[in-house]
Amino acid sequence: MPNLSFRKKLSRRTLLRGAGVGLALPWLDAMQPAFAKTADAPAPMRFVSVTHGLGLHAPNLFPAESGRDYTPSVYLEHISDLIPDLTVFSGVSHPGVTAGHPAEACILTGKPMARGGGGGFKNSISLDQLLAKHLGQETRYPSLVLNPLEITSPSYTENGAMIPADTSPGKVFAKLFIDGTPEERDRQAQRIREGRSILDVIDSEARSLSGAVGPADKQKLDSYFSSVRELEQRMAANESWALRPKPQVAMRQPPPGVGSDNLALRERAMLDVMFLALETDSARFLTLHIDGANKVLPIEGVAQGYHSLSHHGKDPEKIAQLTLVEKAFLGEWAHFLRKLRDSEQASGRMLDRTMALWTSNLGNASSHDNKNMPVLLAGGGFDHGKHLAFDRSDNYPLTNLYVQMLQQAGLENRSFQTSTAESVKGF
Repeated sequence: MPNLSFRKKLSRRTLLRGAGVGLALPWLDAMQPAFAKTADAPAPMRFVSVTHGLGLHAPNLFPAESGRDYTPSVYLEHISDLIPDLTVFSGVSHPGVTAGHPAEACILTGKPMARGGGGGFKNSISLDQLLAKHLGQETRYPSLVLNPLEITSPSYTENGAMIPADTSPGKVFAKLFIDGTPEERDRQAQRIREGRSILDVIDSEARSLSGAVGPADKQKLDSYFSSVRELEQRMAANESWALRPKPQVAMRQPPPGVGSDNLALRERAMLDVMFLALETDSARFLTLHIDGANKVLPIEGVAQGYHSLSHHGKDPEKIAQLTLVEKAFLGEWAHFLRKLRDSEQASGRMLDRTMALWTSNLGNASSHDNKNMPVLLAGGGFDHGKHLAFDRSDNYPLTNLYVQMLQQAGLENRSFQTSTAESVKGF
C-alpha cells in the first residue's frame, strides 16, 4: 500500500491492511470530498432499532406529565443526560395487532395480526428493509440484522419473509472488519482469542495514517482504535469463559430455564459492533432484537428468570427485580446513544444523523397486551426533549411515526401500513 503520508485526500473505502487482514476506517474530515456531492452536503441519515420481546414496565417508563417539562420517570431518570436528545411516546400501538408474543413479527412492519390468527398470516416489508431497499446500496452491507440469542428478527422482506439474524458479535465483527480469505479470517479470530488485536497487525499503517491527517481526524482515529481494542478484548473474554471447564458442585440441577448468562453484556457487544458499523459507514440500517429469554441476569438483587419476571402479575417483589433487569437493558442502549452523541463527524454529531428507535411489541408483557407500546426515539435531527402522550385507551398509530422517519431519511412515502397521517402530532 502506498505511503499514506503523501495523500492529500482519503477515499471513504480506504482500509488499513496487514498480514491478509484489513480494517475499515471511520469517517474522517479528509474523506469529505469522497462521499459528499458538495462540501456542505450533510452526512446520510441512518436508522437503528433496538427491540425487546418483553417490553418495559410501563409505570417505570412513562412520565406523569406530557410536553417538555416533565418529571423523569424511574427509567428516564436512569438515563437523564439523554433526555434532551430523545422523545418518549405513550398511547401508541399498531392498529389491528393483538397477537401477544407472536406480534414480535409486526414491530417494524405494523402489519395487523390477530390473536389466534393461525398460519394464514403474511407479513409485509419492515421499516429497516424499506430504507435499505431504497438507500442501502451506498454501503458495503445494505442492512445488518442482529440478535444475541436467536436467529429471529423483526426484519422482513417485501415478500413477508423474515431475515434471519446474525447471533455472534464476533462473526459480525469479522464480516465487517476482517478482510481476507476464510483461512485468514480464521487466523485473525485466533489472534483475538489469544488477546492480540487486529491493530497489532496493521500497526505501521495505523501510525502512518495518524501522522498524515489533521488533529481532529487524529482524535477520531484514536477513539476508533480504542473502541476496536475494547470490543476485541470483550469478545476474547467472553469466549475464554465459554471454553473454561465448569466447576463441579454438589447441588442438583435447577429447573429448566434458569441460567446465569449476562444478556445485558451480550447486548452491549452487539451494540458496540453496530456503532463501529455506523462509524465506518459499513451499513446504515441496523436492527437488534432481544428475545424474551428466561435467563437469570447476574445482577445483585435478581434471583428469577427474565421472562418470569416480565409476567409479574403485579407481584411487588417480581416488579422490583424486573426494574433492575430493565434498567440494565436501557443502560446498554444509553451507552450506545452516548457514543453516537459524543462522536463528531464533518456534519456534526453522529446522533443527529442517526434515528435510534427503542420499542417492543408488548405494552404489558404480564398480560400479553400489544397496546400502549413502549417507544423511545433518539437523534435523527428531530425536535426532542418531550413526552408525547396520546390516548392510552384509543392509541395513536405508531406507523404514523414510521412515515415521518421515512421522510426524515429522504424518502417521499406518504403512508406505511396502517398509518393515518404523514406526521406525528406535536413532533
